[in-house]
Amino acid sequence: MNLLSIGGSDPSSGAGIQSDIKTFSLFNAHGLTVITAITSQNTSNFGTVEPVSQKILKNQIESLMSDFKIDGIKIGMVYNSQIIKSLNYQLRKLKIPIVVDPVVKSTTGGMLIEKLAISDFKKYIIPLATVITPNKFEAEILSKTKINSKKSLENAAKRILKMGAKHVVITGIDTEYNKISDFVLEKNKGYFISGNKINRINHGSGCNYSAAIIFALAKNKTVKESLRFAQQFTQNSIKNAKKVGKGITITEIQDNINKDLSEGIEKFVQIKNIYKNIPECQINFVYSKLKPKSIKDILGISGRIVKSGRKAIVAGELTYGGSKHVATALLIMNKKYPDVRSAINLKYQKSTISKIKSSRLVVSSYDRTKEPKNVKIKGSTIEWGIKKVVKNSTKMSDGIYHKGDFGKEPMIIIFGKSPDNVLRKILKII
Repeated sequence: MNLLSIGGSDPSSGAGIQSDIKTFSLFNAHGLTVITAITSQNTSNFGTVEPVSQKILKNQIESLMSDFKIDGIKIGMVYNSQIIKSLNYQLRKLKIPIVVDPVVKSTTGGMLIEKLAISDFKKYIIPLATVITPNKFEAEILSKTKINSKKSLENAAKRILKMGAKHVVITGIDTEYNKISDFVLEKNKGYFISGNKINRINHGSGCNYSAAIIFALAKNKTVKESLRFAQQFTQNSIKNAKKVGKGITITEIQDNINKDLSEGIEKFVQIKNIYKNIPECQINFVYSKLKPKSIKDILGISGRIVKSGRKAIVAGELTYGGSKHVATALLIMNKKYPDVRSAINLKYQKSTISKIKSSRLVVSSYDRTKEPKNVKIKGSTIEWGIKKVVKNSTKMSDGIYHKGDFGKEPMIIIFGKSPDNVLRKILKII
């Protein structure tokens, strides 16, 4: 997949085309760029802007169009009317999704579009948009509407929709306590997509959001699916924002393995009464890279998911090589069944085993009392036991358990293709 980012250059790599390239690369898409302007900025201050000439802008686009099949385009900073009109002329006949992120002002205070160019932006850029993603401030400027109520929010979105965009998303709306929402308008249908509010000033979240949308649209996801995906991705990037300079933090884009496992863990600890399934040795939840060679290729919690009263809480950070026992079990299972890339250990309970069997999941076991002495002394019981099950199997086991041994706690390990797949199995058996 080839995705094109059209926008300004940010030397701090917090936003602009540098940020988009990082996002596209994370999604295993090939990122292409057309630079509209050079900026001088860092995490504390905004310096100057120098737009590129119409000639080099035109040549950049033509060189890419003649060589690549482009699957989607994101338009960010456009700065002046000459750039705006040139982009419209070269892009208006394309039949691919285009996401417009109307960049008006940087987080560090610099104006990223000339005031006189805003009317041309409305006339020539907005009609190109499959989806346009202004924040509240940008939506007020484009619609000339003060947004201070749900009615004014809807009116602002309708005005922008009438300018030619197929879908309007006004981001960052406070709808209820500790929640932040994006208001979406599709023709005459309006709705909110909400997430948890993260009270942190950052640089790059708007770019992360729009870049994730164009990726999802290019993958033929619906607009609603694309927006949900992008919101979750962006929230994760804000949560992991890092202070790499002297000023505000820059959003940190994590790999999909980290994102999916983080979401899986968050859902797991919220399951009602899940604390009853935490063994004395606690829980680890893991997810591997493709074709893992060692536990260093398997992401896990450096600590554990532990019991705290009637709650399950995460103690530790996600890190590759963070789990030994559950990761070892997964590594062995993955060698015979490469699609199996995630696993979690649970407390052994007869009722759980019964539910696994009644839910038509495949369950296997091994007897730790038959473990060879040399393994008990020098080896890994997990490795020995899982190998024993896998060697004799003709079908992948959803769960493998043992009933313990002297001084050894009994245990169940649930396996799946992904953290989400593991969670679906857990919800069937608890």
